[in-house]
Amino acid sequence: MSESAARTMPDDSRFDILRAAAQCFMERGYHASSIDDVARSLGSTKGRVYHHFPSKADLFAEVFRTGMDMNYAAIEPYREKDIPAVTRWHHLATIHTGQMIRTKPFQRVVWEGVELHLRGATTPEQREVFARLLQYRTEYGLIFRKTLEEARDAGAMDFENLGIAAELMFMTLNSPIFWYSPRPDETEGDIDRLVRQIVTCAARGLGVS
Repeated sequence: MSESAARTMPDDSRFDILRAAAQCFMERGYHASSIDDVARSLGSTKGRVYHHFPSKADLFAEVFRTGMDMNYAAIEPYREKDIPAVTRWHHLATIHTGQMIRTKPFQRVVWEGVELHLRGATTPEQREVFARLLQYRTEYGLIFRKTLEEARDAGAMDFENLGIAAELMFMTLNSPIFWYSPRPDETEGDIDRLVRQIVTCAARGLGVS
């Protein structure tokens, strides 16, 4: 894990549970995972998990929220930085893609949470919670969308439809959560090179001049 990614993570006893839960949910999915699975991966009792989280749904929602908190914290230095919009976008895109790789289990939970909500596979109580979480995620996306619009208006990007451009951009930048797997000998330099390649693909699709 990179130093920058580590700085965005909460430093308390709950985080061990969140990290174990994120891994379980990523590997098994929400419905096939249990509090027992999380406890076993921690080498502890499920009472420890229940001490912090009253249910699996609460735990899943907190993993989702933590994944988004990490993303917001990671991009914070650049989201309002007074630099050309295309340069700001490049920083935001690079940081975001790094998050998809370095905090992949949390980001997969964010993706699964969106899917569960869209499929209506949550209870009425959960839907209210997930509606707020999805709004939190939407507001994050709007930071990128605003930057895309500014870069296009400045003539540094060339695309026709802002909504389509933003969706396709995120499909590219988010893609590591589906196909990336760390190699035993992988270095931070290897990850940085991978991130650059992904961001370059997204930039070309956005018509970066």
